[in-house]
Amino acid sequence: MSKNKFFVVWEGKEPGIYRSWEECKRQIHGFEGAIYKGFATEAEAREAMVSPCWNYIGKNAKAKQPTKEEIAKVGLPNFESLSVDAACSGNPGLMEYRGVYSKTGEEIFRQGPFKDGTNNIGEFLALVHGLALLKQKNSNLPVYTDSKTALAWVKARKTKTLLEKNDANAILFELIERAEKWLHENEYKTEILKWETSVWGEIPADFGRK
Repeated sequence: MSKNKFFVVWEGKEPGIYRSWEECKRQIHGFEGAIYKGFATEAEAREAMVSPCWNYIGKNAKAKQPTKEEIAKVGLPNFESLSVDAACSGNPGLMEYRGVYSKTGEEIFRQGPFKDGTNNIGEFLALVHGLALLKQKNSNLPVYTDSKTALAWVKARKTKTLLEKNDANAILFELIERAEKWLHENEYKTEILKWETSVWGEIPADFGRK
């Protein structure tokens, strides 16, 4: 169950703070470009309501507001999307990955931690996991990744990791094999987009451990 009890709507039919998801949903449903986020406490929601939404969307309370020049160059992100990311403690080290709904940060899936993994492998598995999930749900949401490596590996339908297989990370190599097999056997219409970290701040799926 979500811990969020209050919802801030910055862009919607009636911007404000709402005390339930249903009330929030009425303000954003059918409103193109709606921007909103859930919070655990009323105090957090009140502070967010009087702050730029960019302080809360993009990276947990640390996203920056892009300049007009930067926006003109790359545009704004589509928050009606799935964002994926990975985190790894060491290289190799404990690795995990997840996918979140970009607008709210709601976690859609999370896997790991896995021993003796790398961030590149996690980014690749997260992206394929997202593609498979969106296809399964017949969703037309695009998916964002901030990893050029993951984009290249998915395009090639094959990883190019230098990581050596061992007893500790054998499960990761099984997941890689399954992901590559899925890419070879499935067509998908999902649009894969590059998250422009230098302009928009960290991707919504970021683990916040930097």
